[in-house]
Amino acid sequence: MKGTRRRHSTRRHSTTLVVAFALIAGLGATVPATADTPYPFRDPTLPVSRRVDDLLSRLTLDEKISLLHQYEPAIPRLGIQSFRTGTEALHGVAWLGEATVFPQAVGLASTWDPALMRQVGSAVGDEARGFQQQRPDGWGLNLWAPVVNLLRDPRWGRNEEGYSEDPELTGALSTAYGEGLTGGDPDHLKTAPTLKHYLGYNNEVDRATTSSDLRPRVEKEYDEAAFRPAIEADAATGVMTSYNLVNGRPSTVNPDLNDVVRKWTDQSLLNVTDAFAPGNLVTPQQYYPSVTEGDAAALKAGVDSFTDNSADPGPTTAAIDSALQQGLLKVSDVDKAASDILSVRVRLGEFDPGGGRYGSIDASVINSPAHQRLARKAAAEGTVLLKNNGALPLRSSGKDVAVVGPLADTLYTDWYSGTLPYAVTPAQGIATKLGTGVTTSEGVDRIALRDTTTGKYVTAGTGDTGAPLQESTNTPTTAAQFDAFDWGSGIVTLRSAANGKYVGYNWSNFVNDQAQPNGWYVQQQFRLEQQDDGTYLLKYAGYETSESWWSNPLYLGPSDANGTLGLVSKDQAAHYAKDVVRSGVADAVAAVRGKGTAVVVIGSMPSINGREAHDRTDLSLAPSQEALVKAVRAANPKTVVVVENSYPTTLGALQKEVPALLWTSHAGQETGNALADVLYGDVNPSGRLTQTWYRSESDLPSILDYDIIKSDRTYQYFRGTPLYPFGYGLSYTTFRYGTLIAVAGGYELPVTNTGTRSGDEVVQLYTHQRTSRDKEPLKQLKAFQRVSLKPGETKKVHLKVQRKDLAHWDVTRSTWTVESGTYDVLAGASSADIRARTTWRVHGETIPPRNLARTTRAENFDDYSGIHLVDESKARGTAVGAAADGAWLKFADAQWGTGARTFTARVASTGAGTVEVRLGSPTTGRLVGTAHTGGTGSSYDYETVTADLAGAAKGRTDVYLVLSDGLRMATFAVR
Repeated sequence: MKGTRRRHSTRRHSTTLVVAFALIAGLGATVPATADTPYPFRDPTLPVSRRVDDLLSRLTLDEKISLLHQYEPAIPRLGIQSFRTGTEALHGVAWLGEATVFPQAVGLASTWDPALMRQVGSAVGDEARGFQQQRPDGWGLNLWAPVVNLLRDPRWGRNEEGYSEDPELTGALSTAYGEGLTGGDPDHLKTAPTLKHYLGYNNEVDRATTSSDLRPRVEKEYDEAAFRPAIEADAATGVMTSYNLVNGRPSTVNPDLNDVVRKWTDQSLLNVTDAFAPGNLVTPQQYYPSVTEGDAAALKAGVDSFTDNSADPGPTTAAIDSALQQGLLKVSDVDKAASDILSVRVRLGEFDPGGGRYGSIDASVINSPAHQRLARKAAAEGTVLLKNNGALPLRSSGKDVAVVGPLADTLYTDWYSGTLPYAVTPAQGIATKLGTGVTTSEGVDRIALRDTTTGKYVTAGTGDTGAPLQESTNTPTTAAQFDAFDWGSGIVTLRSAANGKYVGYNWSNFVNDQAQPNGWYVQQQFRLEQQDDGTYLLKYAGYETSESWWSNPLYLGPSDANGTLGLVSKDQAAHYAKDVVRSGVADAVAAVRGKGTAVVVIGSMPSINGREAHDRTDLSLAPSQEALVKAVRAANPKTVVVVENSYPTTLGALQKEVPALLWTSHAGQETGNALADVLYGDVNPSGRLTQTWYRSESDLPSILDYDIIKSDRTYQYFRGTPLYPFGYGLSYTTFRYGTLIAVAGGYELPVTNTGTRSGDEVVQLYTHQRTSRDKEPLKQLKAFQRVSLKPGETKKVHLKVQRKDLAHWDVTRSTWTVESGTYDVLAGASSADIRARTTWRVHGETIPPRNLARTTRAENFDDYSGIHLVDESKARGTAVGAAADGAWLKFADAQWGTGARTFTARVASTGAGTVEVRLGSPTTGRLVGTAHTGGTGSSYDYETVTADLAGAAKGRTDVYLVLSDGLRMATFAVR
């Protein structure tokens, strides 16, 4: 084996090396002054490519293969340290200890402020460098952020991680954040950000086995459009592949990694897989029979680094070695991936004296005062004022305030959050603003659970670490009391009054030992199921109970002689009387009655209400929270409501009933101070929604429907009336828009602050193509500008848009096209609040009629029914597969020549099938030919079938191809 490796090695190595370099530890290390001349890869004056080539030439094949796993080992003989791809940095450095926690990504995006995003990215990059100096085990500067998957469906569990439903806004903000992370010089990187997750990933349900159908227009105009800007601007150094399949092919082996993404930049990209995704190719995706074949296919598709088997690189390196032995890979494939990895490491300054340009950044930057101020600013700017009937801003002279609700005096962190160095809750922020204490109430019921059979109450431990729950007392002492937080969909969490800790399952007992619900399985979730006799069953609802491997019972009851609670079958479950020791609504009403102002803070628990691996099932608030607001409002008309969550919410009738309503994400350590700044007018609200807020789930199709064009999704195509439109957000001041005029490079208009307060306006520019061969968006964001204005001040706002920005993907020729015609140019405060408009007469081109005499890819249809997009082969290509008999494809405006006599198609099918050619309609249109296949035996074995055409029309017509169930078609032609 070793002999074979030596023959494969790019270069034979001398055993005599410069000893000094064995002492060099990579980042933060310096070359001793007495050292011999360094290797070229350590010479920062040389071009990156030459340094990479030099280092690559010095590595054995074993060493090169070792670089392809997430955990890259040290190479002592060259003085090279270990390196690790992947540190989470979505809204601050995560999982490494206390660090500045900025607002969630969706909250950062709500600022619509690229300059601020760049500052936040720079701060996060600095803190990553600060941790780098400490070199925790396996730490590195390849950051897995930002997430640029589009928020096309607000039910997505990971909505908090993304920016917007719009690719223009997402592209601008991700580019700015990435520029902050990189430092702005692609040859000298502060950190190396990776865009997540390529491609078409916006559902958690069965995410490793569901396929996202991306027809070419959706893929080009929508999904790819979110990833392209940051890569083109060199604001990201690679992409992470997503778990899902795209058009039937796992994203881990998507050939677009090489064929598309790498063409967006001249820089080398380091593409990585998501965690354990390489193994998914074998199980559950069953796409390749072995890890060897799967890893080989991923490497050839454009993956450089495999995130698999946690910190154990053994299975990956063995698979790559086996693929080389079997001829599935060439050494040049390994060299290419290793070169991509080394390019990033060189550009990070790892091999430069002192760690390069950013090597001196130390831990003093972590949670620095400057970063704390930036976190507060970001949280304030991202707050969106949804409604205001004159109740806001509050007066700081009115100190008689009550702050109530389940989120009034706590901060929750999400899965990708860093550890809070401190937490300013809404109540604390308001108290600090006023310089006095405020009355608080969480507004949740405190309950005791009494077993109706034994008469004993469930008790918890009183110490900090809690104790297993057991039925142990006949009186509802403090140890037997729990605060029951209702998070909607029937889920509650139980916080013990005995020690303030949440009850959770630890795979053995139920213990009150957690500061907040947390963990991958979030084992602090329960359901209180009311029975016909008025008693309740306590059901365990941790996320692992929904896994296929879960086989344990789900209900709680005494499991030993001491009354310790364990999991039992439903027929053995304890029946509990729920004694309400303290009514949450009554407590909150008492707190707000007679106060000058009532601030109610409601919302979500980010580990429960939608998160990675778990989509939301509805868009509404928890019913108890809505009831709380109504009761508080009835007790105190001067009620202001803050919704603190990570996604659009239907809000029911709530938004009609309260005088003022704000939205904020879970906004990090400075949430309370920022919220107080907005409530009391020290900061004028300027956040804008980055998603459509729908009135009902009925406005949405299946979460698995990715065709935003056909299903009228997002503000671009939605024809209903939203609760709040994309781009919406109110202010404490008012703005007047002047005349919109065309100028060089775009459009310009004056904007005037006509109110009495200084404030920022987010001016948004949309276009609409009046006529087109294709279905076009109702509106489409093309530019935006945040502008700060003092009372009475006017500024000219320049909005950049060029003719090429009007292009859409022409499926008849597989190219971008700008059609001739009249385009509406619309400037406003939201997608629904247009204040100025003009028209743009564009001289482009007219898309010619389809020439079906040329070989046409079946995926380039204009409309369809009953079909799915599928993989033409495992390596590349997209075909169309019929999901039922009568499935059809429409090819509009085809030029049917006088010589059209034969239809040919490349099809695959495990059984017999047909392709009908009809004109004008898929059901009643003239049938002019039918092609038959007896079956090819495999979905990947194609044959050419033909049909004679009879009675065909001449000129231009719509052609329909009607497929039988199970048939796949890759291409066709009419000649």
